[in-house]
Amino acid sequence: MLKTPMYDQHVEYKGQMVDYAGWELPIKYETSIRDEHIHCRTQAGMFDVSHMGRIMLKGKDAAKLLERICSRRIGNMQDGQCRYTLICNEHGGVKDDAIALRMDTSEFLFIVNGANRTKIIEHINAAVADRGYKVKVEDRTEKTAMIALQGPKAMELISKVSSEIPTLKRFRFLVKNLMILKVIVSRTGYTGEDGVEVILPASAVPMALKMLMKEFGSDEDQAVLKPCGLGARDTLRLEAAMPLYGHELGEDINALGLGMDFAINLDKTTEEDGETFIGQEALIATRDNGGPAQRLVGIVLDSKRTARQDMAVMIGGQRAGQITSGCMSPTVGKSIAMAYVDVARSEPGTAVQIDAGRHQLDAEIVALPFYKAPKK
Repeated sequence: MLKTPMYDQHVEYKGQMVDYAGWELPIKYETSIRDEHIHCRTQAGMFDVSHMGRIMLKGKDAAKLLERICSRRIGNMQDGQCRYTLICNEHGGVKDDAIALRMDTSEFLFIVNGANRTKIIEHINAAVADRGYKVKVEDRTEKTAMIALQGPKAMELISKVSSEIPTLKRFRFLVKNLMILKVIVSRTGYTGEDGVEVILPASAVPMALKMLMKEFGSDEDQAVLKPCGLGARDTLRLEAAMPLYGHELGEDINALGLGMDFAINLDKTTEEDGETFIGQEALIATRDNGGPAQRLVGIVLDSKRTARQDMAVMIGGQRAGQITSGCMSPTVGKSIAMAYVDVARSEPGTAVQIDAGRHQLDAEIVALPFYKAPKK
């Protein structure tokens, strides 16, 4: 099993370690998932996301390669810009979601899910071989670390280290020298809160964490910044309706059913963009034939029980869909879930039942997201 550069710190802070996508990562620390979740929503949480794949693409065809494998348009990106995208298969299913960071015209950093890193590198190399792109593909995952600082107080803490980083716009990044560290800081995240994700050399992690931990103060109960594990990361992203591969995303799930049309540019052309993307023809056919059969919706349960993945969503005694993710929401104070439901029966306000085996749980379809951070 792989260990991230923060492994020793996880043990020091008494993290409850689990196997996640082949990496040893903390599900939580000494407190509870709920406490860590609330702390991130009200203060600032620090997450080790070093398991995420970090793939450097260099060469004159780097942008063209990404146009081919990304559902989102890449050629009009600016230096210092991040762009969320889907990676589709030929049938319009989702191989993964990713974020592309444009360093310059011939260099991009591509961040993918840890569980899919090998698969996506193979997918990239296949596209390079198929089209003959002039691109060097370098997997930098195990050479670097990635730390997320998220929460309403995160930028306030960061301003003590740098006055420049808090001025970043959402989905922008900069390369900065902090002390003797060369780091990439992006104003992105996976919690629904403001914050940044920081990529730095693996060898620099102990010194960087020592600097960050100064923000804890002498009384840990009153600390603004606290470490949070995978459990809180999952409940936070669910409240914000952010999809997770293996749940809302998958090779057999049509990308148009996500309701994230901003991330799918079906008007890409070889003349304007240099490439169309893999899966584009299949998705155009889906659109022209009336759209996907199911769409992603939010569900709020009347019960305190949690809806589990693959539980059936019933309407009028008939199966209408299936749960993809569910949890008891610490912020909303209700049991929430996401599900794929037949488009014709997916309107907010629709009464449904969740088949939990011996019990049918009453619920209602609601608009997503369940939670949106207040604007400052």
